[in-house]
Amino acid sequence: MSTAEDFQWSLVVPVKVLARAKTRMSAAAGPHRERLALAVAADTVAAALRCDRVRTVIVVTDDPLPAAELAALGARVVPDVPDAGLNPALGYGARRGREFAADAGVSAGVGALSADLPALRPLELARVLDAAAVSPEAFVPDAAGTGTTLYTARPGVPFSPAFGADSRAAHRARGARELLLPGTDTVRRDVDTLDDLRAALALGTGPRTAAVAAELPALA
Repeated sequence: MSTAEDFQWSLVVPVKVLARAKTRMSAAAGPHRERLALAVAADTVAAALRCDRVRTVIVVTDDPLPAAELAALGARVVPDVPDAGLNPALGYGARRGREFAADAGVSAGVGALSADLPALRPLELARVLDAAAVSPEAFVPDAAGTGTTLYTARPGVPFSPAFGADSRAAHRARGARELLLPGTDTVRRDVDTLDDLRAALALGTGPRTAAVAAELPALA
């Protein structure tokens, strides 16, 4: 009998064009803002790829710089073909993820993972994905308690993410199971502001984020 530990996932990570990324960090990051955005995304993707529950990471981006760097880490990169906002981009990435799995003759769940989780730990992500494996749809709220950092759908279940304003409430309203597990703080700790970055650094970020953060005068 298969268990949650045997269940595999394709995770879709949306990465903004760097010129438009981390705008709330403009004052704190200054000329390092785009480097910080790329570092955060790269640490997130690298951690997801090290999770043994994750079969594939699909990055959806139209920016050639993160496309090249994240592909070099092992992600499969696809363009934002719908070009109609975040949720359509995630839906397209999920369809490609299911196609990749079908081509390999396997069945995998699909998930949408924030690109803003620089402290993400593979074991914590595995714990969350194991819990998600027993529900048709599930999600993880962000540390602030209003947003979402991960949304999942099992094979055969329509993939219907509701990212955006008050996405926690939106996912609850759609019947997705909320996952609030102890010991999974790094899955919830997204980074949009300087205080968020401080909190992520306290948890322990990946090396790329730590290196850029060390150059920020606001954190000196």
